[in-house]
Amino acid sequence: MKEPFVALIGRPNTGKSTLFNKISGKKISIVEDTPGVTRDRIITDTSWQGNSFYLIDTGGIEPKSEDIILKQMKMQANLAIDMADVIVLVVDGRSGITANDREVANMIRKSGKNIIVAVNKIDSIEMEYLIYDFYDLGLGDPIGISAEHSLGFGDLLDKVVEYFPEEKKEAVSKDMTSIAVVGKPNAGKSTLINTLIGEDRVIVSDISGTTRDAIDTIFTYEGEEYTLIDTAGIRKKSKVYEDVEYYSIIRAIKAIDRCDICLLMIDAKEGVTEQDVKIAGLINASYKNVIVVINKWDLIDKETNTMKKMEEDIKKRLHFLNFAPVLFISALDNKRVTRIMPLIEEVLAESHKRISTGLLNEVMADAVMMNNPPSKGTKRLNIMYVSQVEVHPITFVIFVNDPEIATDPYTRYLTGKIREAFEFKGCPIKIIYKKREQRE
Repeated sequence: MKEPFVALIGRPNTGKSTLFNKISGKKISIVEDTPGVTRDRIITDTSWQGNSFYLIDTGGIEPKSEDIILKQMKMQANLAIDMADVIVLVVDGRSGITANDREVANMIRKSGKNIIVAVNKIDSIEMEYLIYDFYDLGLGDPIGISAEHSLGFGDLLDKVVEYFPEEKKEAVSKDMTSIAVVGKPNAGKSTLINTLIGEDRVIVSDISGTTRDAIDTIFTYEGEEYTLIDTAGIRKKSKVYEDVEYYSIIRAIKAIDRCDICLLMIDAKEGVTEQDVKIAGLINASYKNVIVVINKWDLIDKETNTMKKMEEDIKKRLHFLNFAPVLFISALDNKRVTRIMPLIEEVLAESHKRISTGLLNEVMADAVMMNNPPSKGTKRLNIMYVSQVEVHPITFVIFVNDPEIATDPYTRYLTGKIREAFEFKGCPIKIIYKKREQRE
């Protein structure tokens, strides 16, 4: 089930960034009293009462402004509105309804999305009467909050999650494998999908207004049905949104959420870019199976070991995905594309592999003997027992005397030893430490 998107929208200086920081529990957005300080959308994952969702902060909207920065902020807010499942219109209770509030309300009303009006800066019960003016926006019952003092958050978030569907309606059967083709614009994602399915069903248009969400295409390979999720939909020439990079990353998040395996496409001509690293990080954080596909390999001038050198560079830049197989193709010329589906099947088979507890503990004992666990003060991490508790993603629980002594470097070391013994090609490994008393 993919996580919903919640967008905070409103005119400048209503407290959106403060609200974003309080809800997410992280001081990410810059908070100042100067209108327009948050010029870019910022996104984070958070949760309320067991309901996970993505929260999007936006710059303030001044609908009729001709200022270049403010016009760009409006476009960015429009993008957030397009992507959102729920929109929270943040208004300033102390200022009352302004003309800009009405303009923004009219703009988001046209979206047809679920909308909640959050009247901010209601810092005490005595100020609650200020809420009633905002019924005039015609967007339902306003909710009074104080972002600065964390008041009214429960009521607001309870209302937000009411709009989340109990089960995200997916056109894809739960038993059908979903393959997300992700990467920056122009990496050849749609070309690859068209080549795989053998027909031009995924069209990428340069016409303004092409703002489709991820496109699902069902196809059959050796008697099995698969769903390909294409995240292209918009190119750099489009004038709808200037921030194409951020748009493609939001799309990647949505696709990664609901897929079984990712094909991370990289343009061979450009190599690994900053945006590729960002998308790879999303895949890693989501514990998704992954194959790195280097496209447009036919356009590269090759010398001895060119492929080997590029693969080494990719593994270096994307070190956190060093378990992912790398495949060099030319989607346009259908070169090596036939290797993709067998590799996908191989990785998916690996993702369902289970290791016996006895064999696993033998490997762990050897790893501990070769490299002593870390210590904290006079206390050393004592690894007592390890068990595989889940597949897809591969998950191991390690029982120790004190989980707080475990370090990231040692976790990476243990993960490497598990891979040496059992490979898990293309599959992420999740390690969870749990406390267990010696006497047990």
